[in-house]
Amino acid sequence: MSSLRGTLESISLMDVTQLLNINRKTGRLQVDSGEALGFLFFSGGEVIHAETPNARGETAAFEILEWASGHFEFQVGVAQPMVSIRRSLPDLLMDSARLQDSRRRLDALFPNLSAVPWLTQQALPDILRLSAEERRILPFFDGYRTFREVMSASGQHDVAVRQTAAILLEAGHLELLTPGIEVGVVPMRKGLFQKADHVELPRRMEAAWTAQGPYTRGVSALRVSWPGGPVVERVEFHAGIEDGALVIPRELMTAWKLAEGSRVSVRPAP
Repeated sequence: MSSLRGTLESISLMDVTQLLNINRKTGRLQVDSGEALGFLFFSGGEVIHAETPNARGETAAFEILEWASGHFEFQVGVAQPMVSIRRSLPDLLMDSARLQDSRRRLDALFPNLSAVPWLTQQALPDILRLSAEERRILPFFDGYRTFREVMSASGQHDVAVRQTAAILLEAGHLELLTPGIEVGVVPMRKGLFQKADHVELPRRMEAAWTAQGPYTRGVSALRVSWPGGPVVERVEFHAGIEDGALVIPRELMTAWKLAEGSRVSVRPAP
């Protein structure tokens, strides 16, 4: 049964949640942003759980509270989930506002979440004060993961990851890399005794990559992003391969359903 519905263009989620809080409502607030569906679960006016396709708990609640367009509907008589949020609604909304302010600042500093952050030295000076949460993020700044991949691997939201990166960047201990390039697929013409167990790139690309800090010891593996998702393959570099070409065994082209000339993205992998 629905008792409240509307659009976020006419009333903000902050106002909706405060209305439910004042009236001590119990139920589920369903929010459809047009791109994702999220749920805020209320008990006695307090948010006790939240879900989005990407997150659960407080992280999901903060994600939903940033949505400024779409539709919402509050439903009563919905089964209550396990409690994952244990704070008052005013406290949750205050932290959400802080996160939104931080995200606007970090969006200006790190607009490209496909950039690859690299921690240039492992032994950081004691004067650089990082929280326990921020220190847990450091190993993921390995020069191979994008910001999005750091978030996924570390389990931390984008503000926490980029705030840590901002501290390191300001102290001169972080570099931002953009090693990814788009290339066209070319079928490999292997000899009779040549194994099709690798992909190939022009030698010029090896020189370009090994001039960058994380890859100075050489690049032996390649992350290939194709429509079916990313894969890691062994790579060899050869003279005579045309710039912008990725030579792939025909077996892989068939498995990945790629035609000659298909465009894929590649970058070094550990």
